[in-house]
Amino acid sequence: MDSFSTLIRTASHQQHVEAETSTFMSDLLGGRLGVDAYARYTEQLWFVYEALESGARGLASDPVAGPFVRPELFRLPALERDLAHLLGPHWRSRLTALPATRVYAGRVAACARDWPGGYVAHHYTRYLGDLSGGQVIRGRAERTWGFARKGDGVRFYVFEDIPHPAAFKREYRGLLDALPAGDLEKQRIVAECKRAFALNTEVFRALGAEFPLSA
Repeated sequence: MDSFSTLIRTASHQQHVEAETSTFMSDLLGGRLGVDAYARYTEQLWFVYEALESGARGLASDPVAGPFVRPELFRLPALERDLAHLLGPHWRSRLTALPATRVYAGRVAACARDWPGGYVAHHYTRYLGDLSGGQVIRGRAERTWGFARKGDGVRFYVFEDIPHPAAFKREYRGLLDALPAGDLEKQRIVAECKRAFALNTEVFRALGAEFPLSA
């Protein structure tokens, strides 16, 4: 029988691919959009991670979600340095969430408040993605818009406190496999993973509408 970490990865594979291959992300990574589109995307991430990380504090001692609350993963300080670099010192007053982003961040916050298993689903889809595919985005952003390597503008993707990402990801999958949850709860968590990817895809769709490539 497959481990839970394998199940969660394979069950959400299609949604994961849809998110990764969205038109907006393809255009962004293909260098066809300006740095303003990258800044707008980074702005949307702030709202999602604010929900994830402000919710984490109340879950540190929870038997299901607690083991996943790892300060070395936290992204908000790095995101805020990037936003100051991209938008200027008054970046906070310029932040606006797209409607799709508000829905996504709202769902993360609701899970953090009411359903630790659902919080784990969102935690998994975000942080493991950042440690993996996020590194591709960082490299492309550095080349396309001239950010310093691992410097301001791409610090979100730099996990300074995780020197061995592959080992960390193995440990993380071990936490998933040891999750104290029954089969029905695990099915619900898998469904929430799919929902997380779908919510992310909606944000990409909204960004694509805001930054269309001229025909």
